[in-house]
Amino acid sequence: MKNKILMFVLICLGIFSATIEAQNFFNKSEPLAYTFSIVARDTVTGEMGVAVQSHWFSVGSLVTWGEAGVGVVATQSFVNPAFGTQGLALLKNGLTPEQAVQMLTTNDDGRDVRQLAILDGKNPPANYTGAKCIPAAGGIVGKDFAVQANLMLNDKVWPAMEKAFTETNGPLAERMVAALEAAQSVGGDIRGKQSAALLIVKGKSTGKVWKDRVIDLRVEDDPNPIIELKRILKVHRAYDHMNAGDLAVEHGYMELAMKEYSTAEKMFPDNLEMKYWHAITLTNIGQLEKALPIFKEVFSKDKNWAILTPRLIGIGQLQVNDNGLKKIMEQNK
Repeated sequence: MKNKILMFVLICLGIFSATIEAQNFFNKSEPLAYTFSIVARDTVTGEMGVAVQSHWFSVGSLVTWGEAGVGVVATQSFVNPAFGTQGLALLKNGLTPEQAVQMLTTNDDGRDVRQLAILDGKNPPANYTGAKCIPAAGGIVGKDFAVQANLMLNDKVWPAMEKAFTETNGPLAERMVAALEAAQSVGGDIRGKQSAALLIVKGKSTGKVWKDRVIDLRVEDDPNPIIELKRILKVHRAYDHMNAGDLAVEHGYMELAMKEYSTAEKMFPDNLEMKYWHAITLTNIGQLEKALPIFKEVFSKDKNWAILTPRLIGIGQLQVNDNGLKKIMEQNK
């Protein structure tokens, strides 16, 4: 029991120290991440995420924090970066989101101008809006999500986010982007649009960061950041299929690889790389004649793919005899 109390005291001291350090830093540089955001979890997959949009450069580098098996944090308004790392630390040490929010804001002299949301994998999420956040400012906490906003054109923003998230079907990431779209549709940030971000982590950690961070997308500076975020999310999904195709090739499952590459290609039919690997896979499973017109199309638009092709034979990525290679290279005319 004494050890637990000592640990709790040390955590509190660490948070207080980090909070003061962050205040001193940001009193100088003043990153004003006035914005709208959502933290949410998927009750089926266990995934947890945070999504955000702001009229501020690179909002994702300031607002979004997450760790697989732990939770996610959105820290905004006059940003206190300690809320990100220390919020996750509190969750790791057994505090609920509500307790973490209360501790962080209580120990922060700048709490009146902060906005914060924290979510973990099992407890109710929590958010906080300081009394001096610029109106319109507020938020809503649901069973598996929390939405919050400040410096908005009107007070319709966070209710629109709630409605969109709860009424949209599909994967967690797409539902969260739908919430951002809804916020913008009713007015959004009174200053306009500039950047957006989406971070999704697994509900359980594998200990491998590259696997546990499912999605990590940022639009740093764009006139329509949510539209761009939605587009690159689709690209991300397509390349998930490409990666699955590569893995299937690695294990010799060529028909599965063809299925994955074909799915990616259908999502982005003008993407030459997707077409190319589709053609390579067709060749490797003995369907060279079907692959030839695809090679011809790809080579006609970018001859570097033709230069690459013979190099694949020596490393086993292209399984074709000399006559087959000749047929492929004849498409480069």
